Amino acid sequence: MIEKGKISALQMGMILYIIVLATSILSLPAVAGKDAKQDLWLSPIWASIIGFLVVFILLKLNTYYPKQNIVQYSEHLIGKLASKILGYIFLFFHLFLNGIVLREYAEFIANFLPKTPLLVVIVSLVLVCASVAYGGLELLARVTQTFFPLFIFPLLIMGILLLPDMKVQNILPIMGNGILPSLQGAIPIQSWLGDFIYISFFLPFLKNPEKGRKWGLISVVTVVLTMVFTNLITIFIMDDTIKEQIYPVMNVARYISLFQFFEHLESIVMAIWVTGIFIKISAIYYVLVLGAAQCLDVKDYKPFVLPFGFLQIIFGFWVATSYQQLVSFLSKSGIFYFFSFEVVLPLFLLLIAFIKNIKIKRTNPANIQ
Repeated sequence: MIEKGKISALQMGMILYIIVLATSILSLPAVAGKDAKQDLWLSPIWASIIGFLVVFILLKLNTYYPKQNIVQYSEHLIGKLASKILGYIFLFFHLFLNGIVLREYAEFIANFLPKTPLLVVIVSLVLVCASVAYGGLELLARVTQTFFPLFIFPLLIMGILLLPDMKVQNILPIMGNGILPSLQGAIPIQSWLGDFIYISFFLPFLKNPEKGRKWGLISVVTVVLTMVFTNLITIFIMDDTIKEQIYPVMNVARYISLFQFFEHLESIVMAIWVTGIFIKISAIYYVLVLGAAQCLDVKDYKPFVLPFGFLQIIFGFWVATSYQQLVSFLSKSGIFYFFSFEVVLPLFLLLIAFIKNIKIKRTNPANIQ
């Protein structure tokens, strides 16, 4: 086995939680609010169907192939040649996704460091994340566990400090225009919840695999609750001006005023964003190099760390010529792109695995439990 490290199911849940929320936490209210308006807090609940579906599919595939991830067991399901092609396509998907995340991070940081070139911002983050990917899964889990409070507590503190400014009536009337607006707001959110596909790369390395299902489902529930919480805070504060914002959560933080001393605490949001992006890129980086080693049938993924770091820097600029173009892609064709790789592809593999399992049981009745 290429990876000899082991993590707990709880650590897996923490990693998945941050992978999904890292890029969604800032722009989620604006994305959902364009269609859902005051019902944007309902949109993550409808979108959670995708999160639960992806986790269910990959948990079921894990029962057929408990020591392998989606790159490995695809060879058993669709053949060696087809699985290699699929593996390389999957690697391109990871590269493209990390390129998007890097570009989003760089564009966001540029608001605070306007004179710093995007290249410097991207390269510095890739180098830090490379050290985590090189260290392996156990290091990734420890880093996530260490920084997890930095991702959670600032959001809770922000919610408490904003209590005096919240206007609960902003969510009324609930579903005043029916259920359709909140369903439309759920469409872009499902792209983020599709990131639960990464559970496939962590399940084979659990110290307590019997708890994998429990923490996989808990991570979906906590992600959705956090999305609902974030959307509610934003709508309570900003009402219908959300759709005009790029980073509404950042603007919400500017409303914080406590004893005229604690004011404009944008640093809270910065702490959440930077922590989450660092862990998300590190996790996808690790999946990238691990998957590359498995596709090429080599015994060590560490030689791939630096080459793929360089490729991610290139993809950080290649994914879009401008931030506006990136946003346009994510809100239109990107939804179909992510849905195809993160939902349709695993579902297709599960269907094949299910059919093969039925054939095995028919040809060998002794295997039927």
